[in-house]
Amino acid sequence: MHGTGDETLIGVSYVMPVLNEVSHVRQAVDSLLRQDYDGPFEVTLALGPSIDGTTELVEEMAAVDPRIRIVPNDIGSTPAGLNIAIRASQYPVVIRVDAHSVLPENYARVAVETLQRTGAANVGGIMDAKGASPFEQAVARAYGTKVGLGGTPVHVGGAEGEAETVYLGCFRRDSILDVGLFDEGIKRGQDWDLNRRLREAGGMVWFTPGLKVLYRPRPSLSRLARQMLSTGLWRGELARRFPEANGIRYFVPPVMVLGVTLGMLLGIGGLVQLAFGRPPGLLLGLAIPAVYVAFVVVATIAVARPDGFRAALWFLVVLPCIHFCWGVGFVLGYLKLTSNITAHTGR
Repeated sequence: MHGTGDETLIGVSYVMPVLNEVSHVRQAVDSLLRQDYDGPFEVTLALGPSIDGTTELVEEMAAVDPRIRIVPNDIGSTPAGLNIAIRASQYPVVIRVDAHSVLPENYARVAVETLQRTGAANVGGIMDAKGASPFEQAVARAYGTKVGLGGTPVHVGGAEGEAETVYLGCFRRDSILDVGLFDEGIKRGQDWDLNRRLREAGGMVWFTPGLKVLYRPRPSLSRLARQMLSTGLWRGELARRFPEANGIRYFVPPVMVLGVTLGMLLGIGGLVQLAFGRPPGLLLGLAIPAVYVAFVVVATIAVARPDGFRAALWFLVVLPCIHFCWGVGFVLGYLKLTSNITAHTGR
């Protein structure tokens, strides 16, 4: 399984977990085959039990291009698929790829050069979200702003240097083998956990804005809500497991959710007071959700206006969806109320 290239350059293994991604996987794989890196490479797809035609599609792709290899991922989760693909690969450099991502043609070349220049165990860059429909444009805009996902370098960019975590990643194979690969018990946030262990083992995680990966957002509100709930659940779980690594930004959405919920309950209590002829002092609680609504409106005008009227209208819905689903998930995960939920939120 070698790509045609300069065998004196370090070999690269692209690994991608794939599950129910019939709409995106071909574009993601094509972006790997078009890389301008001249070293040998292999593409390993860990195929989960898909029901949307993904299996037939990737089998067809592998049949016509010997550079593509399929390995079964019966568990279906992202970390299990990554580990299966890594173990089945052979080269010293492992590049993680998401089925929703599209790598620019220079990605592998820049990643390998940065890995060798810095001596890092992992290098990565920016998740550059781009949407096609007005809804997807609103989601992409929320991803790439501080009012959406917090404004970390992974989403908005920043100066090159050491980092807590990075998007996807270009790894030294021996480094990730030494720390035990991805934790298959962590269905989301497994990249953050692996980078934590790499740093604890003395390795360096390196962010560079020179690696910018096109990412396709979820195409519907229901799928976005499930994604954010799942991400919040596992972020809360990780915050509880590793309190020493928590940043204050992780607690902003759950505090907002609790504050708005409390304000609504107080406001309902004020309406009850009013109905019984008592002073409706609890109505003041409605000031909290009112402030949040005003924040969403102002953020939409300031951030989403360049995307057009329809995308801006969707932004009014997308932003609270991200905040509330992520925040509720975080609370559930942090309080360890996830025994019957996390089993169903691996993707």
